Amino acid sequence: MSELTSLNDRIDSLEARVAYQDDTIEALNATITAQWKQIDALSRQVTALSDRLQDAEARAPGPANERPPHY
Repeated sequence: MSELTSLNDRIDSLEARVAYQDDTIEALNATITAQWKQIDALSRQVTALSDRLQDAEARAPGPANERPPHY
């Protein structure tokens, strides 16, 4: 009977570990999904800002990176 109790205790312990690991995996998945969405939004923002900068440089009068005359 002791052997059966020991086996049941081990199974209960393993089931508890699996449940905890499932919760941890779900939390990590949610975090990764949120981070991926944020990275995607930031990438789109950087692209838009890069496009705006190129447009501003194209419309700027005169040479863009000319040294001042006192050099």
